[in-house]
Amino acid sequence: MSTSQELEQKFWKALKSDMTMMLGLAGAEHGHTRPMTAQLDPDRDAHDSRGHGPIWFFAANDHALVQALRSDSEAVATFTSKGHDLFACVHGRLSLDNDRATIDRLWNKHIAAWYQGGKDDPKLALLRLDAEHAEIWADASNLIAGIKALFGADPKEDYQDKVAKVALR
Repeated sequence: MSTSQELEQKFWKALKSDMTMMLGLAGAEHGHTRPMTAQLDPDRDAHDSRGHGPIWFFAANDHALVQALRSDSEAVATFTSKGHDLFACVHGRLSLDNDRATIDRLWNKHIAAWYQGGKDDPKLALLRLDAEHAEIWADASNLIAGIKALFGADPKEDYQDKVAKVALR
């Protein structure tokens, strides 16, 4: 049985490991989500009792998402774990935050490969997603649920503890 808190913990752990989210602006004209590499601040993880803070994304300032960004834009990000056993839809505020100390903490060789000028590249943009709420689903499509359904059992009963709406503030 999963509780909302357990599903939230599984989400943060999976995001830290798998890192790819589909990120977009809510209600943007012709908007759509784009695959982006999500990063969690390791310094924040060590000091925050909930183990998370903003979700960070490096982008180029000429990227369509950055160009469409307004101050305090509403954003939506979706997540699927690599094993397809956890899914999430996250809503929050997306902003440009080129804080040099944060860039220094998050910088790594994978990010560096995208920016010829390194941390001082004029195209570098750091996006901050302050997650406000999410819906998280654990995969309930398993063999046992399928067998139960064949014999007339209601598979929704097994699924009720595998979805949670959580506040992420």
